[in-house]
Amino acid sequence: MKTIKTLLLISLFIPAIFACSAKNAENNTNTESVSTNEINVYYFHFTRRCVTCQAVETTTQEILKELYANEIEEKTISFKAINLDEGDSKEIAEKLGVSGQCLLFVKGNEKIDLTSDGFMHARSNPEKLKEIIRETITTLKAISN
Repeated sequence: MKTIKTLLLISLFIPAIFACSAKNAENNTNTESVSTNEINVYYFHFTRRCVTCQAVETTTQEILKELYANEIEEKTISFKAINLDEGDSKEIAEKLGVSGQCLLFVKGNEKIDLTSDGFMHARSNPEKLKEIIRETITTLKAISN
């Protein structure tokens, strides 16, 4: 019975981990150069969502509000959840090269995909996810576009 539960959990996480097809900025030659200091955090999802998918969104929002309340208020950091099943999501998904569930941090042309970390830690170890998000934002702040 334990083996069945383990296999079921693995089968739920594997598609989510590999679903994001966001391209790295250096591999995406079609992206226009964008000069901005704003960091945009996108959580792409579908209408039908599991508990972990929902936790990735809510935990990420909570972490951002806790660590970056001033930046959110000043609109230098933003969070947006985007339902890929809705028609108006296609343009931003195509622009960022996303075709599935994805937790993506974007500053200018630089993209950092935290989908795997989000799904791995949102429910079981949110403190680890907080540390990863903090490191990611610090890295993006240091980049000048």
